[in-house]
Amino acid sequence: MNRAVRVPIFRPNEFKWTHDPEKCARCKRCVQQCGFGAISWEDGPVSDPAKCVGCQRCMVFCPQQAITIDVNHRRNVWHQAETGGVLLTGMGCDLDYPILWDHLVLDACQVTNPSIDPLREPMELKTHIGRRPDRVKPGGGEEDESDIPIAPCLELESPIVFSPMSYGSISLNAQKAIAMAAAECGVMWNTGEGGLHEDLKPYSHRAFVQCASGRFGVDADYLNAGAAVEIKIGQGAKPGIGGHLPGEKVSQEVSRTRMIPLGTDALSPAPQHDIYSIEDLRQLIYALKEATDYQKPVSVKIATVHNVAAIASGIVRAGADIVYLDGFRGGTGAAPTVIRDHLGIPIEIAVAVVDQQLRDEGIRNQASIIAAGGIRSSADMAKAIALGADAVAIGTAALLALGCTLCQRCYTGKCSWGITTQDPALTRRLDPYVGSQRLINLITAWSAELEEILGAMGVNAIESLRGSRERLRAVGLDQTTCDILGVKPAGVGA
Repeated sequence: MNRAVRVPIFRPNEFKWTHDPEKCARCKRCVQQCGFGAISWEDGPVSDPAKCVGCQRCMVFCPQQAITIDVNHRRNVWHQAETGGVLLTGMGCDLDYPILWDHLVLDACQVTNPSIDPLREPMELKTHIGRRPDRVKPGGGEEDESDIPIAPCLELESPIVFSPMSYGSISLNAQKAIAMAAAECGVMWNTGEGGLHEDLKPYSHRAFVQCASGRFGVDADYLNAGAAVEIKIGQGAKPGIGGHLPGEKVSQEVSRTRMIPLGTDALSPAPQHDIYSIEDLRQLIYALKEATDYQKPVSVKIATVHNVAAIASGIVRAGADIVYLDGFRGGTGAAPTVIRDHLGIPIEIAVAVVDQQLRDEGIRNQASIIAAGGIRSSADMAKAIALGADAVAIGTAALLALGCTLCQRCYTGKCSWGITTQDPALTRRLDPYVGSQRLINLITAWSAELEEILGAMGVNAIESLRGSRERLRAVGLDQTTCDILGVKPAGVGA
């Protein structure tokens, strides 16, 4: 194959930056706020359109509202013709695929099964994730056919966890905001594959500590610091693709936390080179259980692909306590655009088929299911649980709560909002205490809405909704999709 050579640029810029000089207060705030160096001062603000990424920071912080940013249509073919490179992007898929959540509606009660007033009657959102024993002894305690102890389940005050986002891919302030919110709300957060920073150890009792292919920051102390251990096999935004943290983002603190040299690229290969079969995965699962004295449940995170049900079955039979399903709308710090947009399957389908497969095999109680990759609201959460999930994970929604504007340039390390950068001048823009409160507010609001949904359905416990697909109906979906989801079309009674 011939080597690519850069050629002259003749494409339009992606964003059109305009400024009204009559409104301008000449405060230079736009120059100060741009994290990408796209705005300079020449007797007034001047934009370099080639550098603008549409993060909207300058527009939001302009006191006179003198700035507007318009989006031009992308010209990916032109860009690749100029560079010969692979197009990179961040965050989740933004193509116009049907979102199945928007074609599912929840059942409501009226007369024969009256609704419940969540303001006056207790509503139980508390959720336990992990393996349950096959049977219990009449006098109390667990009884299992094997001699292998079962790790205690994790208790969630609301069926929500924060998705894995590693230190390095996001700033310490962003990760601290997430960890503080999880501890305050009684939910869980996930370190991602970047190790555990010293400042976050006070919140590690609510953390999944992740063991990915790069093994960054993994040692016995790390494994025992968290409430659970997660083996990362795949990611929804890039199935079959490994991770890459550019050396520019490996600061002194990231280097120390990840246990890698300063300024070096952190590469995590797609395969874990000690896992080439379910038997290999079982060996790692039990090695981690041994390392944590069987006191931490072990989760396995996989991307949702066409044979996800069979894969999940193998994972549960290999000893995993939790199966984390990451749908193709999941976010990422960096991925080839073609991979993000065209590989994987929707989380709605994955949850339904995995739940049904585990039920058919009689092993559903042996592991919990966490659904991730495209959870946008409390309604999506309720529908995911009705399809069979025990809890949901949110990543993009959490970053939006912290101020993210979805400019999709996370991989550059120049986030103007201080979220996906290690630049000290930019990271200090995000106050972790303010950020944590915004996340607490989000969890509080979603939990209150979930209580309203449960009340309208005539149930007072989230456990009563799990896997109850009879409480769902499809609108505008073909019969094949309805059959896969296990959901009847709207208008069809019991």
